[in-house]
Amino acid sequence: MNREQMIAQIAQRKTPWDMLVVGGGATGMGVAVDAATRGFDVLLLEAKDFGKGTSSRSTKLVHGGVRYLEQGNVSLVMEALKERGILRQNAPHLVRDLAFIVPNYSWWEAPFYGIGLKLYDMLAGKYGFGKSRVLSSEETLERIPTLQTEGLRGGVMYYDGQFDDSRLLIHLAATAVDHGAALVNYMPVITLLKDEDGYLNGVVARDEESGVEHKIQAQVVINATGMFTDSIRKMADPTVTAMIEPSQGIHLVFEQSFLEGDTAIMVPHTSDGRVMFAIPWHGNTLVGTTDTPIEQPSYEPKPLEQEIEFILETASLYLSRPPKRSDVLSVYVGIRPLVKAGGPSSKTSALSRDHTIHVDNSGLLTITGGKWTTYRHMAEDCVDHAITLGRLREESCVTKTLKIHGYRKHIEDLGSLWVYGSDADAIRDIAARDTKLSTPLHPSLPYIGAEVVWAARQEMARTIEDVLSRRTRALFLNAQAAHEMALPVARIMAEELHYGEDWISGQVSEFQTLARQYSLR
Repeated sequence: MNREQMIAQIAQRKTPWDMLVVGGGATGMGVAVDAATRGFDVLLLEAKDFGKGTSSRSTKLVHGGVRYLEQGNVSLVMEALKERGILRQNAPHLVRDLAFIVPNYSWWEAPFYGIGLKLYDMLAGKYGFGKSRVLSSEETLERIPTLQTEGLRGGVMYYDGQFDDSRLLIHLAATAVDHGAALVNYMPVITLLKDEDGYLNGVVARDEESGVEHKIQAQVVINATGMFTDSIRKMADPTVTAMIEPSQGIHLVFEQSFLEGDTAIMVPHTSDGRVMFAIPWHGNTLVGTTDTPIEQPSYEPKPLEQEIEFILETASLYLSRPPKRSDVLSVYVGIRPLVKAGGPSSKTSALSRDHTIHVDNSGLLTITGGKWTTYRHMAEDCVDHAITLGRLREESCVTKTLKIHGYRKHIEDLGSLWVYGSDADAIRDIAARDTKLSTPLHPSLPYIGAEVVWAARQEMARTIEDVLSRRTRALFLNAQAAHEMALPVARIMAEELHYGEDWISGQVSEFQTLARQYSLR
């Protein structure tokens, strides 16, 4: 993927695009992949970097949603379990099975959760990841030796999926481009264009790097901006009623020693009513999440003190070594774009995670809500609507069996480069040609200089943050290490993108300021 080439496609375009997607997160990228693979001319515009918002800040799980089963939302669970299976089938290099244990400290928990998880298995059908079963206390501790032992009666084990969210997003972007789509990051839409009848027929977008504005025409404009859904809708009609009621969730990242082994913990009921997960992720332990209503969305939401304390306190009930603030390697915050359920809700965990498609009077097609696991089905639904709305030719969806870019069944021999799938060989070639690019950029993390070159050359990374937050996951895994990696990463990027010392110093300063926000130390 090359940004300059993408912008050239926009400048040279003489006819309207079939579909113009605003928003480069999971939903927008899914729509771009679906539409491009049906043969439509697709342009996607992202105001910041791909996945800058919610889509890089998830709990890193591809799951059916056990708690939605308890709420009685069987249809959502069945849809998510099916999509979970399809995603593992289409991206085996990025989605893997993960065993979870619900630890039991009361006599009734084993039969209660055991029956519920058997139903979960049944609903998954042929897309199941493994059968659940009841464990003794000895078997439970064998799987999770760092679990709190006092009062432990045993556990119930079940299987779900795990992935790397922003890596999947980048591979979806590459998939869309492989099938003819054009994608541009750092190009916000600043105006929506209408014809003489007041019907939407395009946008004006500004290239943040050059300052050049582009007038772009399209048969259908799709609003897939997640937490900023209402901002785009108000461009079309300032009087519209808001659809989104945002909430934020935080995650704390610790050393691997807090959760030894390869099994995750799922706590089905916490004091605030949410599920809490403690999962192994990229050699660390990730614990989350909270659900706190907020007034306004932002790209860099800050963790609230009560959220931090809540996760530390809850985790200490289940881990034999209670985590402290000083143990936190990184804290990251994501915002859920929850769709309002008729009126404001004081408890956002009660709002639906189903997706919503809405067409405004101007013809703006909005898709919002949903979750990562169901992104493909959401995209299929959205493109079907867009075909009707734009009077485009009928084409069938092909993404149920579409191999995602980088597809590779066996990744065991790729080491830390496993998240690149089949692209790992090209990164190894870069490292082999320059030994300076083959050694880790920091002793605490596995990332090498060749990955930075690849991100800038092939994955449209434009800033240090793009590389250390989303092309690699350094900032989310260890904020201090990422802070220290900023200068060497900037030097590699500057050489690749032909920037000078002023760019390097500006980028380092900007990123290190951001990195401090991810640290509690």
